[in-house]
Amino acid sequence: MMKSMVIKRSIMIVGRKTSVSLEDAFWSSLKEIAKKYKTSLSGIVADIDSRRHYGNLSSAIRLFVLEQAREQILSTAYQVGTGLTAPRLSQDREQSQSRK
Repeated sequence: MMKSMVIKRSIMIVGRKTSVSLEDAFWSSLKEIAKKYKTSLSGIVADIDSRRHYGNLSSAIRLFVLEQAREQILSTAYQVGTGLTAPRLSQDREQSQSRK
């Protein structure tokens, strides 16, 4: 039987210590998101905590990370659809169109 990859982590939010149980992938992504928004991990978790309407904090964090990933995918899809892509993608598209 495989051991759970969920790890319990302690964090201070709004002056109180709390713990969340998250997989490494969610924890790493949360740290990247905090860095992207130039805020602390505690700050972003406090924001998530203040906005949740139901469920536990760990679930709210997972949903937040999922939402951020979905927004990134939609943003990238929009950029590809409008031609606002990285040079490599533009070159690939031009080459495939010239072969037709």
